[in-house]
Amino acid sequence: MDPEEKLKEIEKLLNELSKKYPQQTGTFMSFLRRVIAEKALDTKTKELISLALGIATGCEWCIALHTKNALDAGANPDELIEAGFVAVLMAGGPALMHLIPLMKSIEKFQK
Repeated sequence: MDPEEKLKEIEKLLNELSKKYPQQTGTFMSFLRRVIAEKALDTKTKELISLALGIATGCEWCIALHTKNALDAGANPDELIEAGFVAVLMAGGPALMHLIPLMKSIEKFQK
């Protein structure tokens, strides 16, 4: 898994969907912007939650995206790994294996 390639795949997917299905994609993106806006939780916390959910569900694209976003929001590698272990607590062994793409993403995106 190349984390940067995963981000490019996300961008390509969203561009294609925006052209072919603008109403559905636009509605989702509007919802996304409202959810990630800082309110009771800050951006870093929301990204750590998103990362844990991505690990728990086994989404390598989500892991790459939310690792980068969490780092950009000020998270450190220990916080990312701890969020990963919360996912393992809730989702078990398969989530533990998804700490592999997490660690690759941290290595790739850490400043």
